[in-house]
Amino acid sequence: MAELQPNALCFGDEFPASGMPCLVQIESSGLTVTYALNHGGAESRSESVRFADVSVSAGGLNHDQLVLQWVGAAGQRTLYLKNPDVIRAFRQMAPDHMSRPLEQAAEQVRQVRQRHRVVWGLVGGTVLAVVLGLWFGSDLLVELAVSRIPAEWEQKLGESAYREFLAGQDVMKDGPAVDAVKEMTQRLASQVPNNPYRFDVTVVKSDVVNAFALPGGYIVVFTGLMKKAESPEEVAGVLAHELNHVLQRHGLERIIKQLGFVAVVSIVLGNPPGLGGIMKQLGIELMTLKFGRAQETEADMTGLQLLYQAKINPEGMITFFQRLAEKDEGRVEWLSTHPMSSARADHLKAKLAEMPKQQAEPFSFEWPKVRGGLGMSSSSAP
Repeated sequence: MAELQPNALCFGDEFPASGMPCLVQIESSGLTVTYALNHGGAESRSESVRFADVSVSAGGLNHDQLVLQWVGAAGQRTLYLKNPDVIRAFRQMAPDHMSRPLEQAAEQVRQVRQRHRVVWGLVGGTVLAVVLGLWFGSDLLVELAVSRIPAEWEQKLGESAYREFLAGQDVMKDGPAVDAVKEMTQRLASQVPNNPYRFDVTVVKSDVVNAFALPGGYIVVFTGLMKKAESPEEVAGVLAHELNHVLQRHGLERIIKQLGFVAVVSIVLGNPPGLGGIMKQLGIELMTLKFGRAQETEADMTGLQLLYQAKINPEGMITFFQRLAEKDEGRVEWLSTHPMSSARADHLKAKLAEMPKQQAEPFSFEWPKVRGGLGMSSSSAP
């Protein structure tokens, strides 16, 4: 006997719960169903069913199958037809009285498929909405991730990059400039309540007019900045700005944004220890992290407030930005991630005007001697 080639699945009392594969043949009076009695269908038996004894509906997982039911000699039978050729043959051979049930089954299939399209459309729209929500709410996710990272881990991260950077620099170990920077830093830091950081500021010999802060409280000041400054209050203004990059955890925010969304979610969901390995991959890239405009503005305003609390004349910060503004001439502000120095000076002026007047307290060192220690004569103009 030829091997049976099933084209349908039948369920009944004597059949396995998973159903019995069978071969369905459509005839003018009804259908013949042949069941395989053993594996491969070498042995089989057949059952003939009249159209008059069959009820029709739609079914299956996706409602794309024609379901036939009848009661035979062995009890209830349910037959699932999925083969398009068999379904087509059944429709063609079925008598007129089955037209309506067949049309109802077809309509049910259409309705179910339409519902599926609506559901998948809603699912797709929801997923898109969630993605967009996460995209536009990424700053909130970053803030949440930052809040889960202890200051101790942040300090270890910053210290590693800090030591690596200083290893290749000409560091000033002592002298008037180093003493001056220490005094400024201590005076500013003393005004920070519940400060989790131990600020470590290093003076590096370089003509670069700059200073930068690393996560954890590590700050580098270049001698070019101190030579450019006309007063210690101007340097203190820059230090106050950099200290507040640390206090506001701006560096950590930039790092997490650079690591990407997956790392942020990992941290938010409680896996901050995994951050250490990722951080090591950043290496010296920490030195090149650029703060955004909002972060620069925040560091300016909170830095101004810190100067005021430390009774250091905040106008030094303003005059320094005004002098830097000379370099900004011809540059379009929106092409830069940082606000232009002239705009920063204007904002600081407006903020300072809102503060009550107070008497500033001078530093203990003499600025001409500090500049002299940097190789500048008292008559040298910055």
